Amino acid sequence: MSVLIHFSLFPTDKGTSVSPYVARSLRIIRESGLPYKLGPMSTALEGEWEEVMAVVERCFRELKKDSSRIYMTLQMDYRAGAVNRIEGKIKSVEEKL
Repeated sequence: MSVLIHFSLFPTDKGTSVSPYVARSLRIIRESGLPYKLGPMSTALEGEWEEVMAVVERCFRELKKDSSRIYMTLQMDYRAGAVNRIEGKIKSVEEKL
């Protein structure tokens, strides 16, 4: 099952700047080898269901090590047989402009 997600995960008990914690998650995402795209408010990640959810769980467990409160949003789109949707969806819209 191929999925495209975008998610945001950060501690709420670490003050106003949480970029060091986001960077810790991004390191996990990068090391996963899955296609991803960092955005200003979330990260898009594409792959098989089990792979993608394992990355999300690893990110959560990393922040849980030293955070007592974590906020996460996650949206997912499944489309059978679709690949390279991180770039493809954007390209499809831009072609119609």
